[in-house]
Amino acid sequence: MFPFDEDDEGEVSFGESSDAEREMTPEIPKAPSVKSFDDDGDFSAAGDVDGGTLRAFVVAVIYANVAVLFVSLGPLVWFFEGWSRIGIGLTVGGLLAGVRTYQTYRSWDRSRGDDEVGDAAAAEPERVTDGDGETADFDDDGDVADDPDDADADRPAPEP
Repeated sequence: MFPFDEDDEGEVSFGESSDAEREMTPEIPKAPSVKSFDDDGDFSAAGDVDGGTLRAFVVAVIYANVAVLFVSLGPLVWFFEGWSRIGIGLTVGGLLAGVRTYQTYRSWDRSRGDDEVGDAAAAEPERVTDGDGETADFDDDGDVADDPDDADADRPAPEP
């Protein structure tokens, strides 16, 4: 078999798959469709977000943008224009805006953390450490729960 027949004389197919390669190549799977946050473009889904979270996010974004702008603009004004007071003032203002960004985040995190800790504490069973320093779950009658070595596990609990 000669690679150059009269039909395709001088033509070499680079980059095209042969029939054998096409048969051996697996089918490419299609990615599932993903629903984005805002399909309409009118921010109608933003109403689903908690008001405190939305407020903290917007305030933190504004403070962070001011911090980045002032911290980068302050040294430029000081160095290139020679305005040392304005440059220092912009830099200090940017640092304070950065600190305020962190404070906003921490207050939001603390307010969110209080809610989660209260919910988690109510749902978690009581855990007490035994003599070995390991945590053990105790039943209502004071026995270790699900302990296979418990001799009292076969006996019913005494009636009060």
